[in-house]
Amino acid sequence: MLRSPTTSEYEVIERFYRAKDVMFGGHDYRITVGVSTCSMAKGAHLVLKKVEEEVARRGINARVVRVGCNGMCFSENMVEIIDHEGSWAVYAYVTPERVSRMLDGYFSGSSRGVFAFRVKGGSLMDEERVPYIYEIPFYGKQVRRVLRFMGIVNPLSIEEYEALGGYSGLKRALRLTPDEVIDIVIRSKLRGRGGAGFPTGLKWKLVREAKGDVKYLICNADEGDPGAFMNRLTAEGNPHIIIEGMIIAAYAVGASKGFVFVRAEKPLMADMLARAIEQARDKGYLGREILRRDFDFDIEVILSAGAFVCGEETAMIAAIEGAATARGGRCSPTPRPPYPAEKGLFYKPTLVNNVETYAQVAYLFQAGLEDFISVGTENSKGTKVFCLAGSIRYTGAVEVPIGITLRELIFEIGGGVPKGRRFKAVQIGGPSGGCLPKAYIDYPLDYEQLKSLGAIMGSGGIIVIDDKSCIVDVARYFLKFTVTESCGQCTPCRIGLRHMLEIMNRITEGKGTEEDLIRLERLGNVIAKTSLCGLGKTAPNPVLTTLRYFREEYEEHVKQRKCRAGKCMKLRAR
Repeated sequence: MLRSPTTSEYEVIERFYRAKDVMFGGHDYRITVGVSTCSMAKGAHLVLKKVEEEVARRGINARVVRVGCNGMCFSENMVEIIDHEGSWAVYAYVTPERVSRMLDGYFSGSSRGVFAFRVKGGSLMDEERVPYIYEIPFYGKQVRRVLRFMGIVNPLSIEEYEALGGYSGLKRALRLTPDEVIDIVIRSKLRGRGGAGFPTGLKWKLVREAKGDVKYLICNADEGDPGAFMNRLTAEGNPHIIIEGMIIAAYAVGASKGFVFVRAEKPLMADMLARAIEQARDKGYLGREILRRDFDFDIEVILSAGAFVCGEETAMIAAIEGAATARGGRCSPTPRPPYPAEKGLFYKPTLVNNVETYAQVAYLFQAGLEDFISVGTENSKGTKVFCLAGSIRYTGAVEVPIGITLRELIFEIGGGVPKGRRFKAVQIGGPSGGCLPKAYIDYPLDYEQLKSLGAIMGSGGIIVIDDKSCIVDVARYFLKFTVTESCGQCTPCRIGLRHMLEIMNRITEGKGTEEDLIRLERLGNVIAKTSLCGLGKTAPNPVLTTLRYFREEYEEHVKQRKCRAGKCMKLRAR
């Protein structure tokens, strides 16, 4: 059943065409090519080059623009051709070899090869049924807020971001007092989008009230979960929404200096943020007396050395201190309290939020409180960006209301598992998340519900597991990851996780015993209770949840020396 576009979809299109002078730059057409770290692996940069060459060769009066990924990773590479008069055709699966044929078809008035329309019009004919993009379930069932301009706005054009409403949230926030800004964030019931879901407004209030002559602000962009790329996608596709949220937060808590901590393995993400920061500084959104207010704030990008544990806020603070002072030092977590809100970077009060949290803040002040709280659950308002990966037909990044069910997310938006396979489980929350079976597929995705099931929201990674996979080996894989990434500072994590991995190796090699299952549960529970930081506290989750929901598969491994997926003993014997 086809549906009508949502109000937000109409608004994006209306804003775009109201800003035609900026978006088209005096040209008759705007041709955008999605280029990001993921699409470059499929040759998006080559597609962009070919489009530029063909447009020049044909003498087409078109502005060719590099944009970010719109989240539809399964359909890369994507090119959109927008007519100044109102038609908007979307092409998918574009390669350099198909560019010429694509342009031939479009300018001859043929709709052949068009993946979808955003807006129908112009001279394109319906030779075959072409859907609107909001009629495609993957796209149309989303509520896009943080991602609403992805694939549309030029990430390196602050003028385009402003023309679409960017930095209007900052201007509104600066007309309020810092306490009024914090009150709005509290009433929004926005929770941190990077892990445990701590109430954002409460954290801001703690930093605001903390004593200190200097206060700092950190954006955690150290995204290292396997299968999670929502922060990279946001920073590469619309970095200014992150910067705007950071400036609002700095004004609210009284911070004068901010840092964006980016994984060194994501150079494009770091480059986009650094260049956007320069543009914001040139426009007066950063620096001294921002927008002629008595408010000074600036931002610096810091690269991580790549350790997964640096995503933990106290380890991140140690890493930034080392990078900022060139003194080095071990990037390990420290005991809490004191929390960063009281004594953080350089022992000063420090606010730490992740990329998506700041982007949500920018949207909150752009759209208003009533709009923001119109979706979500009673305790968690707004949307969440999830990354769909694993055994699923439509991979990519999606933004949906908090409280959506796994069934809607995996089967209606993601298209379910590939043909010939059956859904078995879903891993939620990254390598420290839990594996949930089909029995819980209709449960709402919110922080409390997931915690009660033994999983976590985490940053939003969703990895779908089918019946061709061994759930025991899946749990072993995630445990191996956290063992490798452990900083080794505390005994439960350093020794306990390694001992759990040794047991899991024995079980998948066909050498395990029933006593090993008991040891795994005991060890996992002790490690979760006694580890120093969040890595160790949640690392046993994959093993504990699979023991809880898939115990029969463990018992088959230890009692019958059998792997129903036919993988474990065979793989280990090689």
